[in-house]
Amino acid sequence: MKNVVVGFDFSSGSAYAVDLAIDIANRWQTDIRLVYVKEKDEDEKPIRAEIEQRNAAVGHLLHGIKLEYVIREGNPADQLVAQAEEDDARLLIVGTHGMSGMKKNMLGRNSYKTIERSPVPVLVVREDFNFNKNLETIVVPIDSSDDTRQKVGVAATFAKTFGSTLHLVGLYTSSVGDVRRIVDGYLNMVARYLDKAEVKYQIEKLDVEKNVTLTTLDYANKVHADMIAIMTEQESNLTSLILGTYAQQMLNLSTIPVLSVRPTQVVTDTASY
Repeated sequence: MKNVVVGFDFSSGSAYAVDLAIDIANRWQTDIRLVYVKEKDEDEKPIRAEIEQRNAAVGHLLHGIKLEYVIREGNPADQLVAQAEEDDARLLIVGTHGMSGMKKNMLGRNSYKTIERSPVPVLVVREDFNFNKNLETIVVPIDSSDDTRQKVGVAATFAKTFGSTLHLVGLYTSSVGDVRRIVDGYLNMVARYLDKAEVKYQIEKLDVEKNVTLTTLDYANKVHADMIAIMTEQESNLTSLILGTYAQQMLNLSTIPVLSVRPTQVVTDTASY
C-alpha cells in the first residue's frame, strides 16, 4: 500500500503528527492511515465520531490523497508496528506527546518501542517544534559503524521532496587513524551517491568530545536543523552506554524531529555504495 501511518490519540503532539503527515503525503501522493489504539473497555462510538469530525475538518488540505483511520486494541507500540506491516507503509509518524503520555524531554516507553520494532522508518515529532518553517536542513550523522549509511537514502528522499540540504556530519569518536579514515571513506561514498541523486549537501567533520548524541545535537541546533536522521543504533562509547542507547538519548533530548531507521530495514531508496 505504501501509505503513511500516523499514531493518533487526540493529543496536541499527535495532531501535529497528522499535520506533518498531510504535508508529506501530499508531496508523495500517497494515502494516510490514522491509527488510534484504544483500551480494552473503551467505547469506540465517541472515538469514531471525533476522528471523523477532525478528518472532515482537514479534508480541504488533501490533494488527491485519502485520509483514513483504523481503531485497534492492545499495546500501542505493538499495534502501530502491526498496522505499518499490514499496510506495507512507507513511513510511520509518531507525536511525542501522543501514544504514551510523554513528559517534556522524556520519551515514553511505548514510543521508543515503536521505533525499535518498526519495519519502516519512523519520524518522531514534538509538539513544541516550530512547524511553520520549511524543512530546509536535515542533519545526517556519519560514524565508523557498518550501518551508518543506511539512513542516507531515506534522508535523501526527504531532501528531494522538500528541496532540503543534507548536512553530513562526520563523527570522529577516536584519534586512531584507521577509524578516522573509515569515517572519511563513508563520507566520500555518501557524497558520490548524493551527487548522482542531485541532492544538495554539505560536509562537516567533528571530534566527539562527550558522546555522539550531544555532538550531533549541538551541531543540529547550531544550524537550526529541521530534522535529524539516525539509525536506531549508532556507534557507542562508554558514556553512551551509561546514558542509554544512542537512539534513546537522541529521542529524549532532541526538540528537533528525528527520523529513525533500523539497521535491518531494507531501504529501497538507497543505492549500493
